[in-house]
Amino acid sequence: MSEEREATLLTKGLEEEVYTGTPDGQIVGMSDRIAAELSGFLTEPDRRNVEFVTEPYRDYDELIERLMSQRCQLRRFLTELGGYTLIPGATLSLGGADFFQLSDPDNHYYCHIRDTYGTHVVTASSHLNIGVEDRESLLRAYRVIRCEAAMYLAWTAASPFLNGDVTGFHSTRWHIFPKTPKVVPFFRDYAHFVEWVEVRLADGSMRNPRHLWLSVRPNGPASPRKLSRLELRICDRVSGPVDLKGMVSLLEARVHSILADETIDPLLQGDDEHWQALAADNEEAAARDSLDAEIREWRSGKTLPMRDWIAAMVDELRPVAHAHGFEDHLLPVLERLESGNTAQRWLEKIRRGETPQHILAEATAEMAEQDKEVMGAECA
Repeated sequence: MSEEREATLLTKGLEEEVYTGTPDGQIVGMSDRIAAELSGFLTEPDRRNVEFVTEPYRDYDELIERLMSQRCQLRRFLTELGGYTLIPGATLSLGGADFFQLSDPDNHYYCHIRDTYGTHVVTASSHLNIGVEDRESLLRAYRVIRCEAAMYLAWTAASPFLNGDVTGFHSTRWHIFPKTPKVVPFFRDYAHFVEWVEVRLADGSMRNPRHLWLSVRPNGPASPRKLSRLELRICDRVSGPVDLKGMVSLLEARVHSILADETIDPLLQGDDEHWQALAADNEEAAARDSLDAEIREWRSGKTLPMRDWIAAMVDELRPVAHAHGFEDHLLPVLERLESGNTAQRWLEKIRRGETPQHILAEATAEMAEQDKEVMGAECA
């Protein structure tokens, strides 16, 4: 890609939350030790998952290479520590959902999370960040993507198990995850966002500016006043590099289209409460049935199959992606509509008589081999 075309790309960053454990798929907590010994790795409240974050990049290959390099660094550390590995999925698939393992008992915020939400927060996900400098444009992008976030969840669903059982949901993670605060508006503008967050910080319903847990949020170096990016939080953890590029490209293309057309805005078509209800209903449908769900498309109001909604969005955004030079990264989104997401592939194995234990052990080995194929000796 030429420097001139690359300059038209938005900045992108990835956050990965992942479980650690044994090759048979059992999760073992050690994030406190990882964070203490490896620079750039962070604890979560429960020690069974660990987080790492890339810097923002415009180039797709550089973004994925940096994420994969950090993942491989973690893999090497786990191997040397005692033959441990990374575990796929986005919930405590095989057990442990009845107890909390604090990563830092002296952290009062972590203790509050444990006491308030329990293990419903002990999940694994991939967060996608897109840089948007103009504050009002960022808030408009937030409003649009919140109406469309369900499609990203449907595409990435990877948590059909909890405590060794089939739950009936393709994304058990998002079904049980505590959206906080319970009611969050489609902020009219930047001033509304700042005022609303600062009131919640003052009354204690938010413990800090990032205690805003919903499908997507404005974020930045000093939220709520200093904002710089849109953070999509709804996705179950995505392990495949090609899939990651697909999701990021879908989001970037959509943000480009939003920035180019100020008429793309839910608040021009309806009131706040209407959109809150529509978004919540679509997200729950996606959590339950993912790509097999039916949703209400916000612009037309029509009920559509999820696959049709995603396919139509890809078709709409292909000219945008082509203009900015990343159309190739967008096309695998359509391929996954045919082959199914992780949850659907795992549930098909259940129908063939396999157990969650066998599926997780097999998937753990496959993910390790995938990372090795992508990164070579760095992940061996």
